[in-house]
Amino acid sequence: MKRTLVISDIHGELDLFDKLLEKINYNNERDQLILLGDYIDRGANSKGVIERIIELKENGAIVLKGNHDDLLVKSFNNQSGALEHWERAGGLTTLKSYDSDIESMNIPDDINFNKHAIFLENLDYYYELEEYIFVHAGIQPDLKLSDNNPDIFLWIRELFYEMYYGDKTVVFGHTPVSVIRGNKNHDIYFGENNVIGIDGAAAYGGQLNCLELPNKKTYHVQKFKIKGNGH
Repeated sequence: MKRTLVISDIHGELDLFDKLLEKINYNNERDQLILLGDYIDRGANSKGVIERIIELKENGAIVLKGNHDDLLVKSFNNQSGALEHWERAGGLTTLKSYDSDIESMNIPDDINFNKHAIFLENLDYYYELEEYIFVHAGIQPDLKLSDNNPDIFLWIRELFYEMYYGDKTVVFGHTPVSVIRGNKNHDIYFGENNVIGIDGAAAYGGQLNCLELPNKKTYHVQKFKIKGNGH
């Protein structure tokens, strides 16, 4: 059976992302890779991460949008207040990955940045299978999937993962699993209410997680240690 491999919240950590792809032995001819957003900010190489996911998408990966990616897009489109919001979210590290001389939140006149912004702008918000919904942040528990505002897919937190009891299992990132648990455990979170959280806070000293479906095997990598375990 074809593996489905799900990763979220890479946040500019290209080396970790490459290590994880190597660890899971990803092969686009036999595996379906699903990425749940937040490719940029915090880590040092957001530009490199976007270049990698463009390549992966061209070879069959499903690539969804995260809230940090959306802030880049809104800043690129000069939406009011977006640049300031993006700065608070760590946007300067992303801009510096395109031009190391940048010292403030100025959108670079860079053909690669423009291409990447347009790529991120056109990403989908969610992906649905018979048994699963894949999304960056979550969904509004009391609404049909199609009735959700896009901001819900990008930003929702407790209302979703505490109150969702739908039939389909929702796999999500955005909220670090250590926050959900209230401790320092960064391993993938399997909620009793059909939610699976996979954000291991890689950009904050945690780990970059991967969920393998349908067998729910888990993998993760850290900056100075690599290991995996079965669930």
